[in-house]
Amino acid sequence: MVFVSARLIKLIFRLLSMLSLRRAQHLGRFLGGIVWKLGGRAAETTRKNLRACYPELSASEIEASGRASLRETGAMALEIPLMWVWPVERCLGLVREIEGEALLADHGAGNKGLLLLAPHLGNWELVGLFFASRYKMAALYSPPNQPGLDEYMKTVRSRSGSELVATDRRGIARLFSILREGGVVGILPDQTPRREGGEFAPFFGIPTITMTLASKLVQKTGARPLITYAQRLPDARGFKIVIREVEPGMASTNMCESLTALNRSVEKCIAEVPAQYQWEYKRFRRTAPGEQPVY
Repeated sequence: MVFVSARLIKLIFRLLSMLSLRRAQHLGRFLGGIVWKLGGRAAETTRKNLRACYPELSASEIEASGRASLRETGAMALEIPLMWVWPVERCLGLVREIEGEALLADHGAGNKGLLLLAPHLGNWELVGLFFASRYKMAALYSPPNQPGLDEYMKTVRSRSGSELVATDRRGIARLFSILREGGVVGILPDQTPRREGGEFAPFFGIPTITMTLASKLVQKTGARPLITYAQRLPDARGFKIVIREVEPGMASTNMCESLTALNRSVEKCIAEVPAQYQWEYKRFRRTAPGEQPVY
């Protein structure tokens, strides 16, 4: 595998950060459209995911949805340099609306922690900046495979005060501690976990390996879970932060019931802006016994 040096990545990001939001999104959508037209792994995975999750759609509808999705993924990719290089205040200035803000009003009462679930929907980098600017927050992250990139990622993502916690035994213990102290933790709930960290639960009706960590954090600390995303607004107007209650059942001690509620919560958010979900991710890479593989 060919690696791009961290120094070169930082240079490219600095150059791209000179773009306005409008131009970054326009260029990203243009590149995403090319990726769709050329085919390849991203386009094929997107197509297979959409067919599996929306079997009622026609072939032409799948094609239109797939192209729209990769265009939005392209927009997200070109927004990342802005989120990583721009001053935090400038990034937060892109937030035009906040929906569900009243759900945050009770945080701190009773010393209960707050677990923020942010799926790969819209601009999840902006979600992290938004909540880290309001709370002393810890976010779970997976160190990149790229040599030298780990420190850069930690620096840019923690510049608003967020604590980055690695996905190892010590990091997981830190998350439990923070929530027990009434703190705030952010997690991407739709990542495929390691074999020992997940169980199968329905996602769009498909038995899908789902992380158990979020459920255990709620069950063992009494933290309040909320699901959130930053919706990309039309015409480069900025973003809307959306905050929702999770579906009933996530706090259940029955893991299957809890994971089903978690996945259903993600599904409901995706239904609001399906094109802005990261459909090129192989969410169904592990197949449950007796099920037909999606890929």
